[in-house]
Amino acid sequence: MLAFRKVYFLHQPSFPVLFCIFEAVKKNEKLYPKYTMKGSILILAGGGPAPGINTVISSVAKVFLRDGYRVIGLHDGYKNLFTETKGSTIDIDFEMADRVFSMGGSMLRMSRYKPADLEFKTNFFVKNDVKLLVTIGGDDTASTANRVSKFLTERKFPIQNIHVPKTIDNDLPLPEGQPTFGYQSAKQEGVRIGRTIYEDARTTGNWFVVSAMGREAGHLAFGIGAACHYPMIIIPEMFNKTKVTLDKITSLIISSIVKRKILGIPYGVAIVSEGVFHFMSDDEIEASGIQFTYDEHGHPELGIVSKAHIYNMLLQIRLKQLGINVKSRPVEMGYELRCIQPTAWDLLYCSLLGIGVKKIFDEGLTGCMVSSDPTGDILPLFLKDLEDGHGKVRTRMVTMDSQKAHMVFFDSIQYLTASDMENAKEYLKNPEEFDFMKILEW
Repeated sequence: MLAFRKVYFLHQPSFPVLFCIFEAVKKNEKLYPKYTMKGSILILAGGGPAPGINTVISSVAKVFLRDGYRVIGLHDGYKNLFTETKGSTIDIDFEMADRVFSMGGSMLRMSRYKPADLEFKTNFFVKNDVKLLVTIGGDDTASTANRVSKFLTERKFPIQNIHVPKTIDNDLPLPEGQPTFGYQSAKQEGVRIGRTIYEDARTTGNWFVVSAMGREAGHLAFGIGAACHYPMIIIPEMFNKTKVTLDKITSLIISSIVKRKILGIPYGVAIVSEGVFHFMSDDEIEASGIQFTYDEHGHPELGIVSKAHIYNMLLQIRLKQLGINVKSRPVEMGYELRCIQPTAWDLLYCSLLGIGVKKIFDEGLTGCMVSSDPTGDILPLFLKDLEDGHGKVRTRMVTMDSQKAHMVFFDSIQYLTASDMENAKEYLKNPEEFDFMKILEW
């Protein structure tokens, strides 16, 4: 259409006037590239929200729109990818992309739906002339993206697939030091709330027990707790030499409470990652005495109860048994962090990732995850290299033998050690049971 207009203009008598019109059309096409359409880019977001999703969508959309592609947003993650659902798509134009750039939440509705291999079809891709599928999400979304990529490759279907690593849990296997997007913003908000909680503890002379989201890994609890200088941080990675139990978690918190009493400090905050539950059996969880509802498979429905409430209730029961008069309050930290506006760090990082999708696409790569190193260079990480023996993308845990973890757990948090046993007898009949090193068998 563009070539036709150009020829038409060149063969008309009033060339100067029509040439100006032609230039205006070209400028218009930079914002509305329907005249030079090359195909479609499809974007979906899976899992739970994280700060920066809209920034990624915006950055991907802008760079592809400029190059003449149609950009389609798909609602509800993978749920609508292989079905014909009315109202499940939205065409993203430049103005829309620009408007949502710094907003929290996601302009595309999200879902944790995991399609079975038998559901995979190519109908949607063919109908919409899709050249690239951009998936935004954590380990589950990445794992499904890996399966979809294999499906397309096996059928020699010419669609590229690039994943953008999103999660406040920071648990995708990126190179050490590279966070998943959303983590830094969620941590920042968690620290803001966390410092206020610590000030409340100091003001009232009480303790607070905070639960932080984390699926399997403890990155968020570790990051918030270390930044706030909390006297006790509990993450699943700590239990690298012993079994995770609720009793041990309670004992670790009491170890910190008594240590602070010895130091003359009657208040404090303990933060516990919800990831500890991932490593407990149903029997261990049910033995807590907390009343649960159960899913269709007979497992306790942990997602609908406050983990902080569980930790705090068990702590209060144990403190009363020991005759220690300490008030503690539960605080859940999770949903409050997921839909906030991204901080400057994530705004830039997500922009690089979004634009980086185009770089990797132009290189003809597929079945990979986009990453940006500390210098801002874009590097592809192939999903097949990140999967475990079951085809699922591996979970990145907190590295316990790192210098950072060593400094936090040995030089920052506070707990009873062998040298405290005599002083601890003022509060505990058998203080050895609350020796931090012995509880963890370190």
